[in-house]
Amino acid sequence: MPPPDDLPSFLHGVAPILDRWGYLAVAAVIGVESFGVPAPGQTIMVAAAIYSSWGRLDIWAVGIIAFVAAVLGDNVGYWIGVRGGRKAVHRFGKYIFITPARLERAEKFFARRGNRIVVVARFIDGLRQLNGVIAGITAMPWRQFLIYNAIGAALWVGWWCTVAYLLGTHLVEIIDQAHDYKWIAAGVAVVLIGGYICLHMRHIRRRRARTAAEAEAAVTDDSVDSQA
Repeated sequence: MPPPDDLPSFLHGVAPILDRWGYLAVAAVIGVESFGVPAPGQTIMVAAAIYSSWGRLDIWAVGIIAFVAAVLGDNVGYWIGVRGGRKAVHRFGKYIFITPARLERAEKFFARRGNRIVVVARFIDGLRQLNGVIAGITAMPWRQFLIYNAIGAALWVGWWCTVAYLLGTHLVEIIDQAHDYKWIAAGVAVVLIGGYICLHMRHIRRRRARTAAEAEAAVTDDSVDSQA
C-alpha cells in the first residue's frame, strides 16, 4: 500500500475500512447510504477506484459492485418509503418542515418530472441518500423507478470510477484548482439561468397573447355567424 501521505486527505477516513474489507466495504457503505443512512458511499467508491489505479483492486469489480449496491440500496429505500414513509411524514414531518401539503406538491412534482429527478439524484448529496425513500412516499411506480434509478446509478458509478481511476491522486489537485474558479462558474451559471428564465417567460407571454388572439377571433366569428 502507498504511504498515507500519498493518499488524498478526503480518503483518510475510509482508507482503513477499504484496506480491511475491500470490495465488501464498497458494497456495504454504498448500499446503506442508498437507503438513507448517512455514509460516505461516493467517497469510498472514489477511493476504491484510486486503489484500482494502483493495482490493489480491479476497477471492473469496483464498478459492478458499486452499481449493484446502489440499485439495491435505493430499492430498499423505495420500499421503506412505500411501507412506512407516508405515515412517518404525517406523524413527524412537521418537525422537519415536511407537511402533508408539501408532500402533496412533491407527489405532483414527481408525477411531472420524477424520471429526471431519479436520474440526477445520484449526483446530489442529500438527495442521493433519500432518493428511493422520496420516490416510495410519492407513490412513483416501482418499475419506472427501477429503470431510471438504474440509469442514474450507471451514470454515477461510471463517471466517478472513470475519473478517479484515470486521475488517481491528481483528482484532488484538479478539484482544488477548480475551486479557485468557483465564483466565475457561479456567475456563468447565474447568467445562463437568468437567460433561460427570460426566454421562457417571453415564450409564455407570446403563447398567452396568441391564445387570447385566437379566442378573440373565435368570438368574432361566432358573432358574425349569429348575425348572418
